[in-house]
Parts: sequence; C-alpha cells; structure tokens
Amino acid sequence: MSDTVSSTSDARVVNNVMRHNYRVLSEEEKEFMQRLKDDGLSFVTLLHEVGRTNPTEDRQASRELSLAQTKIEEAVMWAVKNVTA
Repeated sequence: MSDTVSSTSDARVVNNVMRHNYRVLSEEEKEFMQRLKDDGLSFVTLLHEVGRTNPTEDRQASRELSLAQTKIEEAVMWAVKNVTA
C-alpha cells in the first residue's frame, strides 16, 4: 500500500512515478486547485442525484452519465494541469 499525499502538499512528488520535479505552488494556486477539484466533485455528485430521479431505470450505470463523469474528470485534470504547470 502506497502512502497518500494531499494534492496541495509540497511533498506531492512522493507518490508520483512519472513526474519527479514539481515547483512549489503559491497559496493562491493551491486554493485554485482545491476549488477545481471540489467543484468537479460537486458536479459528479449532481450526476449521481440525476441518476436516481427515475426509479425504474438505473441511470447511474447509463452510458450518458458515465461519459459525463469522464468528461468532468478530464476537465478538472486539464484545469489543474494549467494551475500546476
């Protein structure tokens, strides 16, 4: 089991195999990164709520909601990449 490190921690290189050099982020950049991830999670949570609105169909397993969640995760990834580049 590997150690976990917060994505806003200056020690975040500890559990990353590919990227060994990170610059230290400013407090504002850390806040932006945290907000992006929190807002992404809120949107994914909303998708799960939408999926439960029709009791006769398992919408959480739908291709549409699965694709939407994947796109949200991708958007957060690229936005965070912009902040941390």
